[in-house]
Amino acid sequence: MARTILMPREDREVFELPLPIRPEHIDDNGHVNNVVYVGWLQEAGTAHWTARFDPATRARWSWVALRHEIDYLRALQPDSTAVARTWVGDPHGPRFARYVRIEDGEGRLCAQGVSEWCLVDAASLRPTRIPATMLPTFERR
Repeated sequence: MARTILMPREDREVFELPLPIRPEHIDDNGHVNNVVYVGWLQEAGTAHWTARFDPATRARWSWVALRHEIDYLRALQPDSTAVARTWVGDPHGPRFARYVRIEDGEGRLCAQGVSEWCLVDAASLRPTRIPATMLPTFERR
């Protein structure tokens, strides 16, 4: 099955998050376990949100991950370094697709993923259309 390699959109900010590889991330095959990559997708999205929005906005709104899809392309070894590069797609009502590339220290693509996130009112947890005022924050600067 041929995979489409995810490339950042030119109109979107690409947020980078270093990913420390810890001993507990290593599985019986001697490389980072697949489940860890899924956690990294979530961490990248959360870190981007936290870095770009003030505490009052984060108190009013929250995000719920609805699904994760991930392709594993190259194993990360215990002595590796890694970075997540993430950006968002176009909003659809309360939903955003978030794209993540996980690369090794040499910039080689090791995994890539797409997560679907839904914006919710933090008090009621009801889905809420993504406000237009939020969108410029995710644009390239």
